[in-house]
Amino acid sequence: MKSNILVVDDEPVARQSMTDILKLEGHNVMSAPNGQAAVEYVRTHPVDLMIVDLRMPGMDGLEVIQVVNQVSPETEVILLTAFGSTETAIQALRLRIHDYLLKPASPAQVIASVKKGLARRAARTHVRSSGEAMDSDEAITVFTLKDGTSVDLSRRHIRQKNKVEHLTPAEGRLLRILMENEGKVFSHRELVLLVQGYDTSQREAPEILRPLVSRLRHKLDQFPSLSERVASVRGTGYVYEGEK
Repeated sequence: MKSNILVVDDEPVARQSMTDILKLEGHNVMSAPNGQAAVEYVRTHPVDLMIVDLRMPGMDGLEVIQVVNQVSPETEVILLTAFGSTETAIQALRLRIHDYLLKPASPAQVIASVKKGLARRAARTHVRSSGEAMDSDEAITVFTLKDGTSVDLSRRHIRQKNKVEHLTPAEGRLLRILMENEGKVFSHRELVLLVQGYDTSQREAPEILRPLVSRLRHKLDQFPSLSERVASVRGTGYVYEGEK
């Protein structure tokens, strides 16, 4: 079944381009030229995923997300912004958006983010329909590696046979960000912002992050198949690599 996607952007060219990209991927795609129109559409139509621009006249992207979270909490949200400000990123995270992309985002970036967002929505729907318990704050996300290592990011524990390791909230947030964005390289500064919630300089960020990464790596060392996938990118940051 096709997914229903809503593109919200006040720039006609950007809105049409995004719509065309997603239609070519086989989705049902509608668009809205402003925040108010988007909210009205979501009130009356099922929307699986919404891509919304941050800066729009009148109702901006964050205001739209706040309303949509109330009227359609099942809708996954991707925030588009040409302004990667610290304050915006923190606000967006508090609103529990699925992802944010810096404009101009490439078609490949958009398609990958949409694919992950729809997969996350499908996983949540499956959990509810199967009657399993679900954390009210976060989608349950369990990754199982080829060797049987299981990573439960909601409960923050890693298990393989009789070995179990529990993660602190900060360790859990760091591992979640990396695992949910396989192949995406995060800078030290981005990770400090996303994990700790504050901005710092590119020079200071590695020093702030190093103790946290060290503690996480120490725990991951018990699970070699997982440990080898959390890779350091020299002079840049970290990435979670696919299984070889």
